[in-house]
Amino acid sequence: MDTTTWLTVAQRLQALAQTGLEYSKDSPFDLERYAEIRALSVQMVAGLTDEPLEKVTAFFTSETGYQTPKVDVRVVAFRGTDEVLMVQEKMDHNRWTLPGGWADVGLTPFEVAEKEAEEETGLHVRAVRLLALFDKKQHAHPPQPWYVYKCFVLCEVVGGELGNKNVETAGARWVREAELEALDLSTDRVTKSQVATMFEFARQPEKPTLCD
Repeated sequence: MDTTTWLTVAQRLQALAQTGLEYSKDSPFDLERYAEIRALSVQMVAGLTDEPLEKVTAFFTSETGYQTPKVDVRVVAFRGTDEVLMVQEKMDHNRWTLPGGWADVGLTPFEVAEKEAEEETGLHVRAVRLLALFDKKQHAHPPQPWYVYKCFVLCEVVGGELGNKNVETAGARWVREAELEALDLSTDRVTKSQVATMFEFARQPEKPTLCD
């Protein structure tokens, strides 16, 4: 099996272990077994993703209950049909990505998109529609410990000033589709094929929402 397949196996083992720890509280022997399975899955995930073992352990052991995918929300804002709003991600050597981040508890996906756009670009946007809901493992992202769904939300710019710098991003600008091939992307966050797919929505506003 390839790395992606093994990572899926490790993530599934972790999810089963977490569920077992939640619902087997009357059986100390089962709890011990599920804890061991989780520890083994953490070692597998750390080895497959090159993430520090301590980081993976802290993340997985901090969660309880039935495990569900994490949600990443990405802002898709166009200028005309040939430019999309992008930012430089400080945590990934200033590589380029669509604005966005993890969904926040208490905020709707649209509210997350609007918040992330303002924080990372300085622009005020209005979320319009969901363009795509992707399963991260179905796309060419590098291996990551957590299982992720990615929401791409179409937004319209309604104000603000482009170029805001903050603790997460080093810059923001409008990027032409022709620049994509040579652009150094933060592929953990977005792939070239995903951005190219988003440009299809700029040219075909009636294009239906995509879902893996």
